[in-house]
Amino acid sequence: MAAEYRVSMANPKLKSVTKMPQDTNVIVRRKPAAAVRTAYSLAEREEIFRRFSVQRPEPRGELEHTNPFTLVVAVALSAQATDVGVNKATRALFKVADTPEKMLDLGEERLRDYIRTIGLYRNKAKNVIALSQMLVDQFDGKVPETRDELVRLPGVGRKTANVVLSMAFGQATMAVDTHIFRIANRIRLAPGKTPDEVEARLMKVIPSHYLYHAHHWLILHGRYTCKARRPECERCVIADLCKSPEKSWDMPAPLVELPPQVIGEAVE
Repeated sequence: MAAEYRVSMANPKLKSVTKMPQDTNVIVRRKPAAAVRTAYSLAEREEIFRRFSVQRPEPRGELEHTNPFTLVVAVALSAQATDVGVNKATRALFKVADTPEKMLDLGEERLRDYIRTIGLYRNKAKNVIALSQMLVDQFDGKVPETRDELVRLPGVGRKTANVVLSMAFGQATMAVDTHIFRIANRIRLAPGKTPDEVEARLMKVIPSHYLYHAHHWLILHGRYTCKARRPECERCVIADLCKSPEKSWDMPAPLVELPPQVIGEAVE
């Protein structure tokens, strides 16, 4: 057995190996990064948001609030509800409960009385009390300034967190609500199947120097011009640039600054 072992080891079967010459230059070709889906060139995107900036130099959200806490509550209450409806309910509420501590003192039952005109008010009242308790217990009564911490609060999802980061703390975010989701897909600016997908694409295709206000520009454009049932293309300042298959007008509306927003009185 030992002899057979020595013979077999003396002639091992080796796989052939092709050696590269030492002076050979190896070129590694990498696949180019996939382009972000959008129907618009960079120049066209620049022009779209330039026009929005002329039309509304300082766009604002239309939910009434007095501090970061009331903003969190208002945005959480606005799910499946209109800003106008939420504002009507919160005007009286925020006079008596504009901090987490005061909201806890108010209690869930009395809170329901203030917001019962809002859809899903029972579940929303439970969440507002729970998020107030968490703010007191874990954040010293202050609204946190990071997305990861905000989404831990009951009733606060990624969209709500992005709104708060933008409006309360001045961060450039993209809160994709129904208006933005519709606009991004309808005009093919950043088409996507989910809000998160649309958010990621918008953050890449919107020129960085317009990003801070872009969230409000798109919401207001969808709310007042590019409406869900019938887009009012004849009133659109980007009608000539728009690549929507639904477009019914090619001439852009006059590019003039709109009157200042009247928060709380907007018509949905």
